Amino acid sequence: MEHRIRKYRGPVGLLLAAGVLLTGCSGADSGGRATSDQRRAGAPAPAYTGGAKEGGEADRVKETARPDYLSTFALDVDTASYGYARRTLADGRLPGPETVRPEEFVNSFRQGYHRPEGNGFSVSVDGARAAEEDGDWSLVRVGLATKAAPSTAERPPAALTFVVDVSGSMNSPDRLGLVKTSLGILTDELRDDDSISLVTFSDEAETVLPMTRLKGHRSRIRDAVDSLEPGASTNVGAGIERGYEEAVEGRRKGGNNRVVLLSDALANTGDTEADDILERIDSARREYGITLFGVGVGSDYGDAFMEQLTNKGDGHTTYIADEEQARKVFVDQLPAHLELTARDAKAQVAFDRKTVEKFKLIGYEDRKVADDDFRDDTVDGGEVGPGHTVTALYAVRLRDGASGHVATATVRWLDPKTRKPHEETGSVTTGAITGTLWGGRSTRLQVTAVAAYFAENLRGTALPGAPGLGELADRAEKLATTTEDTSVTKLADAITRAERLKGGRDTVEDKGEGEMD
Repeated sequence: MEHRIRKYRGPVGLLLAAGVLLTGCSGADSGGRATSDQRRAGAPAPAYTGGAKEGGEADRVKETARPDYLSTFALDVDTASYGYARRTLADGRLPGPETVRPEEFVNSFRQGYHRPEGNGFSVSVDGARAAEEDGDWSLVRVGLATKAAPSTAERPPAALTFVVDVSGSMNSPDRLGLVKTSLGILTDELRDDDSISLVTFSDEAETVLPMTRLKGHRSRIRDAVDSLEPGASTNVGAGIERGYEEAVEGRRKGGNNRVVLLSDALANTGDTEADDILERIDSARREYGITLFGVGVGSDYGDAFMEQLTNKGDGHTTYIADEEQARKVFVDQLPAHLELTARDAKAQVAFDRKTVEKFKLIGYEDRKVADDDFRDDTVDGGEVGPGHTVTALYAVRLRDGASGHVATATVRWLDPKTRKPHEETGSVTTGAITGTLWGGRSTRLQVTAVAAYFAENLRGTALPGAPGLGELADRAEKLATTTEDTSVTKLADAITRAERLKGGRDTVEDKGEGEMD
């Protein structure tokens, strides 16, 4: 098996956003054929026809949308950045701008996308005018969704290796105490035919519990969890290496095999570079397909280090601050965290230069992929499970008098078992431009916009047409009432806390055309 590498383009800078409602449609089958709606809209047909092809449709698409009118990125279902920001604000501090990733704020909320019945993705595209004074800008949402997660009874059996940080920095109720509570919750939730192994690390790594079936052994597992005590230094590398050894030894054929790292990710002993750590367990990851799920804890948290580990470890990460969030992760969202629907999933949005003057992707700075690597399946993408949604928000400015096709969004992924590639597409046109964002038909789009505006404000990048924090908090409170969604109530609370700690709004310079850095 070939070694996959991730190739990124340059960093993304300031975001420009506001108005225009675009309707979307879910298109092509897994072979990439455009729907009749797309052809009527003037969208370029997807270049993918099941394999590489020269001198045909692919070349015509490249002529229609040259590289500076393409946006390509690996899918990301992480939510840790938003969870950690909420925790930091609750502690009376603003999160560091470097820890704020807008896509993880957005992906923390339900979107209401149509889900496919089978494996793979649905593709939805919509948007809205956000402010009259910036009415020539559009906030465009590209939404990808997998099929609904199966019930606990329907999913395949799981073989989970928990790698638990018991270093000195974990010695507090909201760290090791919360980890022990979380593992207790999970022990109650897992089925009898599931298996657990438990590895701890401080200066060194130790196997506390070899792979053990839940049936008849729940008390033994609880005793092992209760026995965890804090030690000294944080040798994350040793813990992950031992964890993968246990996962390989105890793997279940046809089951969900996963290593789960629970840590504040403050590595200070042994290998402290993500690439070096992952290199040591690379063959186990590639040969057996064992993925890494990171669960972050603690008010001081190594956010960047955990993200690097999970992104490059074919997994994802989340953050928990209390027992309520632990139940959400280990009970409500468990199948989505255990199973895989798609491997190495990437998205590419082709903007039409005839109608689009400039565009900007919000977030995804560390997930960008070279445009030419979109259909190179040796280039790493993102791993996505059932019940997940992935949202990409773009600021799009249309040319004066523009009419017709605006963009085509394509998602490409590999089947987790067969590694066969598949694609699905959706497109939007200027003919669907009706209505404004605030008070519009889609409350979920409004929640998405509030989350994105909030994240960009925390990063210190002011957006044209973006409300101030006070107005954002008010809108979030109203949306919480409309949607009856407690997660939106918590968003409003976080924005209010940020407003107390931060004042004013920056300005942004509008320049250039095409893709904007």
